Amino acid sequence: MRIAFIGLGNMGAPMARNLIKAGHQLNLFDLNKTVLAELAELGGQVSSSPKDAAANSELVITMLPAAAHVRGVYLNEDGVLAGIRPGTPTVDCSTIDPQTARDVSKAAAAKGIDMGDAPVSGGTGGAAAGTLTFMVGASAELFASLKPVLEQMGRNIVHCGEVGTGQIAKICNNLLLGISMIGVSEAMALGNALGIDTKVLAGIINSSTGRCWSSDTYNPWPGIIETAPASRGYTGGFGAELMLKDLGLATEAARQAHQPVILGAVAQQLYQAMSLRGEGGKDFSAIVEGYRKKD
Repeated sequence: MRIAFIGLGNMGAPMARNLIKAGHQLNLFDLNKTVLAELAELGGQVSSSPKDAAANSELVITMLPAAAHVRGVYLNEDGVLAGIRPGTPTVDCSTIDPQTARDVSKAAAAKGIDMGDAPVSGGTGGAAAGTLTFMVGASAELFASLKPVLEQMGRNIVHCGEVGTGQIAKICNNLLLGISMIGVSEAMALGNALGIDTKVLAGIINSSTGRCWSSDTYNPWPGIIETAPASRGYTGGFGAELMLKDLGLATEAARQAHQPVILGAVAQQLYQAMSLRGEGGKDFSAIVEGYRKKD
C-alpha cells in the first residue's frame, strides 16, 4: 500500500520504519532532513510537502507534536487536504484536544475524506517494537480499513467510538497516569524517610492494594525496576514536558465540560514546577526527585 506518513519524530519515525519493514511504500514528510534521509535509505520516498505526500497515497497517517501542527498540516495551502484524493482514508495519531480532532475531521469530510483520530500509548519503546496501543476514534467503516495497518505498528487496536473519542481515551488515561506517578513517588519517599528498605516497600506495594503500573512496571525510585527510567538517570522514557502537555489537554477539556479534575490540576502544577526547574527533559517519573531528601 502507498502510505503518506507525515511527522517523523521520536514516535513517528519508528512507526514508519515498521510500516516499511511490513512492505508498504511510504511517502514521507518532515522538517527533519536527517530522519528523512535515514528512512529514504530503507526505501521511503521523500516528499516536498504534506500536499505532495498525500497526492498519490492510498492512506494518510500523521503523527505531530500539537494541535496547531495538525491544523497546519491538514488545512494549509500545501497541506494534506489540498492534495489528497477523495475517498482516501486518513488518520491522525497525534495527541491533541478532542475538539481539534473533530474540527479537522469535519474539514476533511467536506472534501470527501473520512478521517479518524488514533493517539497511541506505549512510548518510544513500544513504537520501535511495534507493540503500541491505538485508541481509535472513527466510523466503523474507517476503523475496519485502518485496523490491518495499525496492527503492523501496534498490538492493541481499540475502537473507542466516533471521531474525537480516541483523544478522550488518551487524555483520561494520561491524567490518571500523571496522578498515580505522583502518588507512588510520595509513598516511596515517605517510606525511605521513615527508614524502610525501599525494595521491601516496593515489593509490599506491588503485592498489595497500592499496586499500579507506576509502582510495579515504572517505579520512580532508582534501583527498584531495572528497566525503568529511574534506574538510568530518568532518561529514555516519556518526557515530563509531554506529561505536562497531556495534563494541560485534560484540564482544558475538563474546563470546557465543567467537570472537576482536582487531582489532575494539582498534578499539572507539580509538573509545571518541574518544568520551570529545567527538568522537563527528564522522564516524567523524575517527579519523585521533588520529594527525595538531598544527600
